[in-house]
Amino acid sequence: MTITEQSARLFVKPSAWQRLRSKFSVLFASKIAVIGLVIVLFWVLAAIFAPLLTPYSPTAQDYKAQNSGPSAAHILGTDDLGRDLWARLIYGARVVLVILPVGDHFWLPGGTAIWGVALGLLIGITLGLMGGYLGGWVDEVVMRLLDAMMAFPVILLYMIIIAAVGASATNVVLAIAIVGTPGIARLVRSLALDIRTRDYIRAAEIRGENPFFIMFVEILPNARGPIIIDAMLRVGYAIFAMGTLGFLGLGLPPPSADWGSMVAAGRRYILSGSPWAALWPSLAIATLVVGLNLLADGLREESLRYQ
Repeated sequence: MTITEQSARLFVKPSAWQRLRSKFSVLFASKIAVIGLVIVLFWVLAAIFAPLLTPYSPTAQDYKAQNSGPSAAHILGTDDLGRDLWARLIYGARVVLVILPVGDHFWLPGGTAIWGVALGLLIGITLGLMGGYLGGWVDEVVMRLLDAMMAFPVILLYMIIIAAVGASATNVVLAIAIVGTPGIARLVRSLALDIRTRDYIRAAEIRGENPFFIMFVEILPNARGPIIIDAMLRVGYAIFAMGTLGFLGLGLPPPSADWGSMVAAGRRYILSGSPWAALWPSLAIATLVVGLNLLADGLREESLRYQ
């Protein structure tokens, strides 16, 4: 191979498959990230294929098997109404990760936690870019507004929002978005303050580009790494928040298979020798949140190593 051919090969644009493989190579280079990915994929796949993994409906009641332990008929046992716990867990994972019920006969792809974080990202990124790039009075107004929101304890803010608008899947999405917006905006603002000093931003300004073009086309793509990792962590926080709201009676309304509500209902029977109804949803929340945290931590470590 001649020097000219070698030089030409260096400048060949990689294919979409090569770019995708390079991104996944970063993921699989971290054992922590792989463990987290396996845990998250377990719950995602269980949620997607829930009708194939259990013959029971999450709301079907068997009054002959109330508060029963794991058995051949019910692999994880039943709750106080005789509902199969495995069915309620995987259908509950659907609401968290896979589908968002909107009304009685309509749903959106993507679970409650996913939509809540996505909406928070949309608002937080916009506010953070405006504050970090535009500066001046815009930055002052945005930051003071966000500081006022962050002055409230997180759980108290969740309770205020849900108590004001009512408990439903869409309202939980709204609460997750509102509570998560200040942290996202502050992260994006700090990234924008650093990136706006780069030479390519100056070049875009000299070309006369619109400020919104500079914010969303020049700054945002170069800040996507930390934002994506932070978003993964926030999905875990959102799942934990959903469990807390359900435990307090402010989560998804019954008969939804809400993990927090399952823990709240099952804890009454722990001392009577039937801990299963509280144990399994608690482990579900813990494993999913830990899996997301491991995935985010592994990606963060690998991304820092490749910088």
